[in-house]
Amino acid sequence: MNPENSPANSATENRSWKSFAGDAASWRWKVVALLFAATAINYIVRASLAVLKPSLDAKFGWDQKDYGWIVTSFQAAYAIGYVMAGRGIDRIGVRIGLALVVGVWSLAALGHTLAASVAGFAIAQAVLGLAEGGYFPAAIKGVAEWFPKRERALATGLFNSGSMTGAVLCPFLVPLIAGAWGWQSVFFFTGTAGLIWLAVWLWLYQSPERSRRTSQKELAWIRQDTAEPMAQVSWFQLLRHRQTWAFMVGTAASSPIWWFYIFWAPDFLSKRYGLEMSRSSLPLMAIFFVAGIGSVSGGWLSSNLLRRGYSLNAARKLALLVCACCALPVCAAPFMPHPYWAVALVALAAAGHCGYAANVFTLASDTVPRQFIGSVVGIGGMAGAIAGMLFAQLISRVLQLTNNNFMVPFAIASVSYVLALGVIHWLLPNLEKMSLDKEISKAN
Repeated sequence: MNPENSPANSATENRSWKSFAGDAASWRWKVVALLFAATAINYIVRASLAVLKPSLDAKFGWDQKDYGWIVTSFQAAYAIGYVMAGRGIDRIGVRIGLALVVGVWSLAALGHTLAASVAGFAIAQAVLGLAEGGYFPAAIKGVAEWFPKRERALATGLFNSGSMTGAVLCPFLVPLIAGAWGWQSVFFFTGTAGLIWLAVWLWLYQSPERSRRTSQKELAWIRQDTAEPMAQVSWFQLLRHRQTWAFMVGTAASSPIWWFYIFWAPDFLSKRYGLEMSRSSLPLMAIFFVAGIGSVSGGWLSSNLLRRGYSLNAARKLALLVCACCALPVCAAPFMPHPYWAVALVALAAAGHCGYAANVFTLASDTVPRQFIGSVVGIGGMAGAIAGMLFAQLISRVLQLTNNNFMVPFAIASVSYVLALGVIHWLLPNLEKMSLDKEISKAN
C-alpha cells in the first residue's frame, strides 16, 4: 500500500487540515492574498481592451481581422514570455521574478494611452503579453514554494479566482472610467494599480525560509513533502517526459477558450443581442463572477476528494471531468433567444474552465519536481498561448466570413476540455511523478 494513501496517513491529513488549512493567520494565506490581488489587476488590464472594443471599433474603424491581429500580437508575445519566464523564474526566484513581470506589464498598460492605430495597439498588447506571460509560472512556483502538495489545488484556485474578480470588476469599472475621463484613462489607472502592487510585494514578500513572518510550525507544515534533489535539466530533457506533454495538452486545449471568453464575450453580446458597452456590464460581471466560484470550487473539489481518501489520480481527474462537463452545454449559447440564457450557459462554461485550469496547473506541481515547475509551466503556457493565437485567427476569420455568427467558436469551446482530459488520462493513467534520475545523474 502506498503510505500516502494509508488509513493512518489519511487520519493525520484530516487532523492537519483542521489545524492548519483554516488558520487564516498563517502567512502562506497572506501570500495567496497578494497573488490574488496581482491576478485581479492582471485581468483588469487584459480584459479592458475587450470591453472597450465596440467603442474603439467605431472610433478607429476596426473590423474583426484588425482586432484578431491585435489579439494575436498579445498571444504571440505571451507565448514567448511564458516559456522564457518559466526557465528564468526557476533561476532568479519568485520575489524578483514577479516584481519584473508586474513592473513591465504596468508600464505596458500605461503605454496604451499613446496608441492611435491597429499597429500601435498591437505593439502595446505585445509588450503587455510578453510581461504577463511570466506571471503564472512565477505564481504557480510561489504556491509550490509556500504550500505542501495537499493544499496546492485549493491555493491555486484561490489566487486564480483573482482573474475572475478582475474580469467581474472590469466591465463595471471600464465604462465608468472611460465615460468620465476617456478610454486612455482606463489604461492609466490599471498601470498605476500594478505599480502600487509592486511596491507592496517588494516590501512584504520573502521565501518561507527567509521570511520573518513564518513560524517554525508553519515552515514545518510547508516542507512536509519529501525533499527533491537539485539539478539543471534542459527544456529538451523535460519534453521527453509524458508529464510535460500532459500539462501542455491541458493548457493548449483550455487556454484558447478562456481567451475567447475574455476577448470576444463583449463582442458576442454586442453583435448577437445588441448589448453595447454600458448594457453588457451586468451580463459580463455575472459571467466572470460565476467563473470565480468555479475556480475556487474546482480546487476545493479535488482537495476535498483527497481528504476523503481518494487517490491523487482519482481526485484530480474526477474534478477535471466535472469541470469539463460544465462546458458541454455552451455550444447552444448562440441559439438562445434571450441574452440571459446565453449568459447563463457561458457563465457555467467559464466556471468549468476555471475549475479545470486550477487542477491542470496543479498537475504540474503534482507530477514535476519542485525546482522544474516553473520551466514546465512555462512550456505548457507557451503551448496554450500558441493555440490561443491560432484560435484567435480562426475566430476572426470565421466571424468575418459568417457575418458574426459565433456557432463554430462555441462548438469548439464545448468539447475541448473533455477531449483534453482523455489525452491526459492516456498520457498519465496514474499521475506518476516525473523521474529525472538519469538527467540528474548526468548533470552531477
